[in-house]
Amino acid sequence: MNRNPENYYAEVEQSAFSPAHVVPGIGFSPDRFLQGRLFAYGDAQRYRLGVNHNLIPVNRAKVEVNDYHRDGAMRVDGNYGGAPAYSPNSYGVWASQPEVMEPPLELEGAMYRYDPKEDPTDDCFRAGGDLWRVLTEDKKEILINNTAADIAPVTENIKYRHAAHCYLADPEYGQRFAKAAGLSVEKVVELAKLDNNGLIQATLSDTIVPT
Repeated sequence: MNRNPENYYAEVEQSAFSPAHVVPGIGFSPDRFLQGRLFAYGDAQRYRLGVNHNLIPVNRAKVEVNDYHRDGAMRVDGNYGGAPAYSPNSYGVWASQPEVMEPPLELEGAMYRYDPKEDPTDDCFRAGGDLWRVLTEDKKEILINNTAADIAPVTENIKYRHAAHCYLADPEYGQRFAKAAGLSVEKVVELAKLDNNGLIQATLSDTIVPT
């Protein structure tokens, strides 16, 4: 990430990112969105670039990595030579390494289903607000105008729901979008005070009557 690509196809089009690629000691929360991405990203790369996409130079690890994946189309390295392809074995290879396993998730009480909306520490709007606050004025104007134009055909209730989300990210963001979309700023502020379920219920109708 310290230079521009010399060959766009080789270094950008063939890059394969996945949230499942982490260093030892990093664990994954039970967030359903994240759990889905842990599988979906890698599955998409296998479909798009092949089962050995991790051997493409832009994706290859800087240090040697031992995993259980071998063979497959376009395998162009030593493919682990004559090492056995099964575990456990008497050769001492493919042994588990508990020290680099994902750390356990500490829970208290019964766990049935995790919904981020029920987590009081989960702030879904912080990142959006942080991005808005670092944008220059001309970029803010482009964002507002493009969003207002793209969302124009959408029903009014969805426009209000989006405006409330913008307001939760940053009040200025929400107010400016509301004005550009021809919405009541006062109504947006009231909607932003509701919890997630309340906001959904208040914006179910395709016509929102401003206060």
